[in-house]
Amino acid sequence: MSWVANVMLSVSGRDDSTAAELSEWLRTDAPRRDEAGTGCGFLALITDQDSCWGGWKNPECHVWAGALNHADLDALVAHVGKIDWKAPLAVQLLIMDQEEGFFRLWMLRGGEFRQYAPLQPDEDDPAFFPAEV
Repeated sequence: MSWVANVMLSVSGRDDSTAAELSEWLRTDAPRRDEAGTGCGFLALITDQDSCWGGWKNPECHVWAGALNHADLDALVAHVGKIDWKAPLAVQLLIMDQEEGFFRLWMLRGGEFRQYAPLQPDEDDPAFFPAEV
């Protein structure tokens, strides 16, 4: 059985090699949620010249993305927060865990890696998913 988390990481172009190292950590050494073993997937640069984004131009950002399986997301957030990024204020980590309805955004500010938005409402709020008509 799978447990998938959608992950996107936006970084400065100066940190592409660091993002690639993070991707390799995810592939080989990242802890797994509720399972023995390590490795839960990887990230790929989705904004290169061959990107599939809409529009007439290539994106002018550096976004890495992946669908991670059984990832220990607390370990991922802690790991990303401890990396020595060349442009730490440009780092944005977006995570949508399975059965969540939106991405959570993490950023480095004031020397801390914190969740910025959104905090509330969450999927347990009765108004989050309106009743079908």
